[in-house]
Amino acid sequence: MYQINLQEAETQLVELIEQAAKGEEVVITRSDGTAFKIVPIVDRVAVPKFGSARGRIKMSDDFDDPLEGLEEYTP
Repeated sequence: MYQINLQEAETQLVELIEQAAKGEEVVITRSDGTAFKIVPIVDRVAVPKFGSARGRIKMSDDFDDPLEGLEEYTP
């Protein structure tokens, strides 16, 4: 963990951001004891949209026919 006071951080902001981007934990402290951590923001995970694959998936006409060799397991 890298800790620095606010006055020093003002002059080294670019370097501190680079360290945080590389995975280093960077903490900036104020004179009143309050601390702040610089962390990189991770890209959001894409959430699939319902129906977005419409027309892209093809099923054969016999997809629900019984499979050969499994007749004894079907009612």
